[in-house]
Amino acid sequence: MTEKKPRQKAVSAIAAVTAAAIAPVTDDIIAAAIADESVPLSGVRVLSKPYLRTTALLCTADIFRNFFFLQYRAAFLPGFIPVSKTYHTLDDRIPFTPGKVNTYLDFVAFWIRTIGFLLRTCGRGAFEPVRNFLETMGGLYAWAAMVYRKNLSTTDRPFYIKHPRFLLIHIVDPHLMCIPSLHVMIVIRTYTLFMDIIKTLGEETRFAAQAEELYQGALDITEAVLYVKQHSVNCISAALYAMTRFDPRLFPSGEAERFVSAIFSGQDEDGAVDSRDGDEIRKHILSLYYRFLTQGETAKGREDWTLPLLIFLKESPALG
Repeated sequence: MTEKKPRQKAVSAIAAVTAAAIAPVTDDIIAAAIADESVPLSGVRVLSKPYLRTTALLCTADIFRNFFFLQYRAAFLPGFIPVSKTYHTLDDRIPFTPGKVNTYLDFVAFWIRTIGFLLRTCGRGAFEPVRNFLETMGGLYAWAAMVYRKNLSTTDRPFYIKHPRFLLIHIVDPHLMCIPSLHVMIVIRTYTLFMDIIKTLGEETRFAAQAEELYQGALDITEAVLYVKQHSVNCISAALYAMTRFDPRLFPSGEAERFVSAIFSGQDEDGAVDSRDGDEIRKHILSLYYRFLTQGETAKGREDWTLPLLIFLKESPALG
């Protein structure tokens, strides 16, 4: 099981208390926390259901085509797509923190556990929402690839292999798809879609603690991508903008503001980011997010959501 971070530990405890309070003693369906779900078992639950199997396989194909294949093709055949370096001086205020790697790498398991939880606790009632969840996750990769196919991006990522999981990162990720950050897009989509699903199913009260757990987990992973230097603060703004354009109903600007206000604002056991630096980082992320939104409201921007990000990338230094 992935190690829980301080936010997640606290929310997991709340989830356990809530579950005990709302469920009869004989009810073993309620989970204390989504983080306790088994990722392999969640995958089995999906693939064992014919109604979900094809959608899951198509989702997997979208992920490999729009992330791994596209990125490795660019790495082995350089020059066909321009590569920009995204950097801000605020990145230097966030220390490289190898201990955050497990949280960072949890971003895929994060959404797989969520659909496993829905299937286990809601049964057949969750089939259609989970099917839509799988479709939208594959669609998210295709959405981000609309930028990647026109302009790739990278950051100054340290070559650190003392921890074996960093070796895995260097092997499987050529680090050419930074804007927008798919890591952040995925975790935002997971918590917002989960809240929408439980509202539709009439389970908001029953799963309120789990919804909060996912929100806090999304914040932990967002911070982690900055701590392990997979992304710049600029990449976070781009991801927020991409999610507002992807689904303005579930991630309007108000929700983006709420999310940004919590980044580096909690108690971190490492105490890595100074409170004043945190204020400046949040201010910059939100300012750039609104810059992208404003550019996206022009006639050309409304027609092509990628335009503000491509303008930003063309203004950034080219790799090499």
